Amino acid sequence: MADMVKQILAKPIQLADQVAKAADEASSSFKQECAEIKSKTEKLAALLRQAARASSDLYERPTLRIVEDTEQVLDKALQLVQKCRTNGLVKRVFTIIPAAAFRKMSSNLENSIGDVSWLLRVSTPAEDRGDEYMGLPPIAANEPILGLIWEQVAILHTGSLEDRSDAAASLVTLARDNDRYGKLIIEEGGVGPLLKLIKEGKMEGQENAARAIGLLGRDQESVELMIHASVCSVFAKILKEGPMKVQAMVAWAVSELAANFPKCQDLFAQHNIIRLLVSHLAFETVQEHSKYAITSIKPTSILAVVMASNNSNADIMKNANDDDDKQLQSRIPHPLGNETPNQMHNVVTSTMAMNAAAKQSKQVHGANQNPQPNQPKSNGLSNGKQNHLAHHQQNHSSSGINMKGRELEDPQTKARMKAMAARALWQLAKGNSPICRSITESRALLCFAVLLEKGPQEVQYNSAMAVMEITAVAEKDAELRRSAFKPNSPACKAVVDQLLKIIEKADSDLLISCIKTIGNLARTFRATETRVIAPLVKLLDEREAEISREASIALTKFACTENYLHLDHSKAIIGEGGAKHLIQLVYFGEQIVQISALALLCYIALHVPDSEELAQAEVLTVLEWASKQSYMTQDETLETLLQEAKSRLELYQSRGSRGFHKLHQ
Repeated sequence: MADMVKQILAKPIQLADQVAKAADEASSSFKQECAEIKSKTEKLAALLRQAARASSDLYERPTLRIVEDTEQVLDKALQLVQKCRTNGLVKRVFTIIPAAAFRKMSSNLENSIGDVSWLLRVSTPAEDRGDEYMGLPPIAANEPILGLIWEQVAILHTGSLEDRSDAAASLVTLARDNDRYGKLIIEEGGVGPLLKLIKEGKMEGQENAARAIGLLGRDQESVELMIHASVCSVFAKILKEGPMKVQAMVAWAVSELAANFPKCQDLFAQHNIIRLLVSHLAFETVQEHSKYAITSIKPTSILAVVMASNNSNADIMKNANDDDDKQLQSRIPHPLGNETPNQMHNVVTSTMAMNAAAKQSKQVHGANQNPQPNQPKSNGLSNGKQNHLAHHQQNHSSSGINMKGRELEDPQTKARMKAMAARALWQLAKGNSPICRSITESRALLCFAVLLEKGPQEVQYNSAMAVMEITAVAEKDAELRRSAFKPNSPACKAVVDQLLKIIEKADSDLLISCIKTIGNLARTFRATETRVIAPLVKLLDEREAEISREASIALTKFACTENYLHLDHSKAIIGEGGAKHLIQLVYFGEQIVQISALALLCYIALHVPDSEELAQAEVLTVLEWASKQSYMTQDETLETLLQEAKSRLELYQSRGSRGFHKLHQ
């Protein structure tokens, strides 16, 4: 940078010397005007030389613009004064230069002096500059925002930590107000010093800088520039070691960048961002997982008891295996601090305790032969020292996150951290099978189940959206679906239980996402798992069109031909009274609801054409009416499905509902 600045400053300095020399040779007719130009040119040359000496400290972006503009001014000044030189009687007589040309040139030189002076001031460290007001450079007169951005970015380069924090806050305001301002901040080199402030600033400055980065990443090009500026490694470092408030803001910024440029998902994953986010999600929610470790701070958990004494490990694990669910619940405190564990807690604690027991049993067996470095040896330590060692190991989990002091954070900060971690996982999981697999291999699903039940509203919403995106990927990825959402999986059961509770209440902002999630999981449910059908059928009678539409789409995933158990699910829908609701929606629903309801009705008629309920509801008449509505048959797939359903019904129900009823008596 310094060498480049010296090179670009060389030419305007040379031009300034040439202007001064040519002004000395001016004829007597223009002596006074050229003397004024010479005076200002020499002042400008002195400033340019000062800038060349301080080239390593100059702020690059305005330097390039100001030097280029100054060079043009000096080139025109040289052309002007050369016209004033004494080169013979004829030239002196016929050379006419308007006075306005000298005035304009004098003004341009003044502006260049102001620009270079501003550049030197803005590039001076804050402690040397004092409280001097920098103002705006003349070059930014037509675009004051540009000058303001230059000033704030320069402060980010040279200011104190407090000044840099204020500058980051100013850039946040600019980026939030206008997309174009955000583009200018990036173009004028604001990303680098913002990332530097995130790494080394105080907490407020780090928060402001992280918020600015999140606001600036509004499109693919902007996010790509941040990726090249090492935003992934900076964010990973903060999520591992930073203050929780800053970590929450960084998690939000990750969600923004991933939402606006999905291709950066894998880059974040490569920097262990997924692991770190899951660890934050699991903190004080569930116990640690072998891959994404976050230990409970409660020294009374089974894991802490096991680690407390190597001599008693075998007895403890034997007791853990023999204890029933109630004993396990009494040992493991509820992750959200409730005194009386509920059904969700039973699932979480019992499942994790059994896994921990199995894992620790293996470790104990190996320790009898060759104790591991991380396990306390039987060296005569007192119980108090051993407990202290266990607690120390808890505070340095294998996730690598600095756990010290995290339990002392206020509840609002903890809730904010979980909300932003869930939001980031939501955006990172969207359409990405490897990341979804990584998330589901951790304790994230159990965390989501707990947070859906007891978390604050924002945590619940982001958790629901994250689960929805993960299941949307699993719907298309059979391997992920089989590994993460097995019917007998405790984590899957826990999540489904919470989703159904929300759907049954039908009074939450989470309703739409939960309906979609159940639909995404349609292929994972057994034929006997009929409890998911009834609440969805009930929502077909919902007054809000969007809810009815999503319910019919979800049920279609149960009843469609691609679902191996479509026959069983179709019968279940009919058994819950779904046919009459669908007929109402097809006839009287809004157009977007009519289409989805018609598709579901067609699948049911196609798979269960001999249903007496369909005959009594005169579904064939409904399908014949729908086939005559042009807007319902625009989609070729739906039109084909409609014709097949009609043909199947005609085979069984062409005699009408009465004849059908007699036929089956």
